[in-house]
Amino acid sequence: MVTDIFVNLPVRNLQQSIAFFTRLGFTFNPEYTDETATCMVVAEHIYVMLLVEEKFQGFTPKPLCDARKATEVLVCLSLPDRAEVDGMVEKAVAAGGRTYHEPQDHGFMYQHGFEDLDGHIWELVAMAQAAEQ
Repeated sequence: MVTDIFVNLPVRNLQQSIAFFTRLGFTFNPEYTDETATCMVVAEHIYVMLLVEEKFQGFTPKPLCDARKATEVLVCLSLPDRAEVDGMVEKAVAAGGRTYHEPQDHGFMYQHGFEDLDGHIWELVAMAQAAEQ
């Protein structure tokens, strides 16, 4: 059975990416951090490995995708409510990220998101049922 998830993303500048995500409130595990990679803690058992492009390339025979020009993956995080979704988007924009669409209220789910410094898309959602509990 799976016990943890590690999403791996290539980044152009590791220190700038660490600063960006720190401003959003994320922390990093120093045991898995060096000058080429860091382990961002998203939640218990959920991590994002940010790897400089050269290191990331060593794990795949395929060419890297430029996330500013093509979508490679959508990372979606669930937050407790709309205010937290909007708050994280505001922090991301203030830290140098950007939004790519307006917030959307689907009734059962409120959705907004941002692109990080490398163009990776981070979807943020608040599910109506979770917010009611």
